[in-house]
Amino acid sequence: MSVPYFYEPLIATGMTKFTMSEVSSKHCVQVLRMDVGEQIDITNGHGGLFHATIQVAHKKNAVVTITKAIQTDCPTQKLHLGISLLKNAVRLEWLFEKATEMGLSAITPLVCERTIHARFKTERMQQIIQSAMIQSQQTWLPVLNEPMPFQEFITQSTATQKLIAHCEHQQKTSIKCIEPSNDLVLLIGPEGDFAPTEIEAAMVKDFTPIDLGPTRLRTETAGIFALSVLKNF
Repeated sequence: MSVPYFYEPLIATGMTKFTMSEVSSKHCVQVLRMDVGEQIDITNGHGGLFHATIQVAHKKNAVVTITKAIQTDCPTQKLHLGISLLKNAVRLEWLFEKATEMGLSAITPLVCERTIHARFKTERMQQIIQSAMIQSQQTWLPVLNEPMPFQEFITQSTATQKLIAHCEHQQKTSIKCIEPSNDLVLLIGPEGDFAPTEIEAAMVKDFTPIDLGPTRLRTETAGIFALSVLKNF
């Protein structure tokens, strides 16, 4: 049986004791009802995994003794998702949660020509990503970037393999035929798809147009489907 898993960005190799944040302490002591002597695991989101024993069970500042520290390797594949902001924030939250569970490396929300969106709540989205990392017991927290204009993003992208999924009727490569590299960026557009000028601009920047199949998918569905196909294990 796995032990409870927590995220503490300040814990580091070399520490023998650590005082948990108020949020983690409350969840550990008040919600999970854990007590002195019980075991937990903590990650710092940068590859560090720390096995620890509760020394002080306090709901605001629990103290643990670190019994073992492990530095895990960075995932082999760097998978970066650039996806349009959505008018329905709940759908975007769901996407961020599931994409994190699947083990992507970075997410950049995009402001496209046809993007209709509410204000992006960075702190809220960061919490969702952190919770998903904890739930899936990973040690590397995906990078969440601030929203960026589409044109700026495609200009700055330096990934080895660059893909853009769209619904226009033009020559595209089926996602089934893509050999995903270990340095890949994927673009998913808004409701209403990318504008033709955006697709052309992306192709000028060496993005390969890809086809996700015969059905028209919602933005969040397209993102998860494509990631499930392109993720290397």
